Amino acid sequence: MALNRRRLLQLGAASVALAASPRGAMAAFDPKPTGWRNFELVTKVSLPGGGETAQLWVPVPSVHGDGWMKPGAVNWESDADEVQIVNAPDSGTPMVHAVWGASQGPRKLTVTAQAQTQDFVVDLSKPGDVEPLDEVERARFTAATKLLPTDGIVKQTADSITRGKTGDLEKARAIYEWIVENTVRNPKTPGCGLGDIAFMLTSGDLSGKCADLNALFVGLARAAGLPARDVYGIRVAPSRFGYKSLGLKSDDATGAQHCRSEVWLSGFGWVPADAADVRKVMLQEGEGHLGLKDPKVVDVRAKLFGAWEGNWVAYNYAHDVDLPGSDGPELPYLMYPQAEIDGKRRDYLDAKDFTYQITARELSA
Repeated sequence: MALNRRRLLQLGAASVALAASPRGAMAAFDPKPTGWRNFELVTKVSLPGGGETAQLWVPVPSVHGDGWMKPGAVNWESDADEVQIVNAPDSGTPMVHAVWGASQGPRKLTVTAQAQTQDFVVDLSKPGDVEPLDEVERARFTAATKLLPTDGIVKQTADSITRGKTGDLEKARAIYEWIVENTVRNPKTPGCGLGDIAFMLTSGDLSGKCADLNALFVGLARAAGLPARDVYGIRVAPSRFGYKSLGLKSDDATGAQHCRSEVWLSGFGWVPADAADVRKVMLQEGEGHLGLKDPKVVDVRAKLFGAWEGNWVAYNYAHDVDLPGSDGPELPYLMYPQAEIDGKRRDYLDAKDFTYQITARELSA
């Protein structure tokens, strides 16, 4: 089978000057946009042979974040019969799609993607002259989805949290603080979680990981009338503030997927929020199980509503994702490589069932 080597898509601008990023002892968590950093993500996937057909889908950076994220070139190398960039039907989210015919040998795909990032910070001390959100975008990011309903217990909870609050900022901050105070990071949750917020609220089990806790923020914000969205991505470097829980320990990013969230506030535009990472700091920093009054927790809690560090690359905003070319079920989100052999979806969290490795490195200027 011929080796397929192509460069198909240039999603962003070329590399620019790289900001210095000191790493050392823990410092005050204080993200500031000090310059663009250029990262390279390499995803290597191997699927077993056996005579059946196979398909593979790999997410790539595609978010254009105003002032904080620029997707770059995507390249691949594969022995597949066909490899191309395809888009999810509803959201238009791009991904690399590889197709193999019946083969006895292993199937391989390597995707190399670049992106530029920097710290994302919004000054919430006073509103500015920000154009209103486009009505199409507003409709998209206030809509209910299968796992993000905006009625029933979700609406009741949002109304309870925001009662007496005036203005977008007060409402969004109240929801963020409620999630920090009432949820728990569960290290036993598979992957990043599912994000079934109605089940979480109905059952009273407000535990999980980032795709659960930040989905709860997004769903409650939408139920309160605020446009909000999950942002699915991956950590690509250590935290320069010394927080081991908020960055990579090495260049191995295979399990570094992380979901964040944004909310649209009048006078401010899209504002970053990551309540899930506050709970991660509480569980993992120091000797673990820190309280809400611990200085490390107080520090990140204050900053992760309105800012996040640029050691993370965003893939997409997509919910309820249909994989092009697949007859299988929708995905709640696309943050991990996905594969099918003989039409059967493989478990992306089972290394014996589906083998892939993701490495991340920072490129020099």
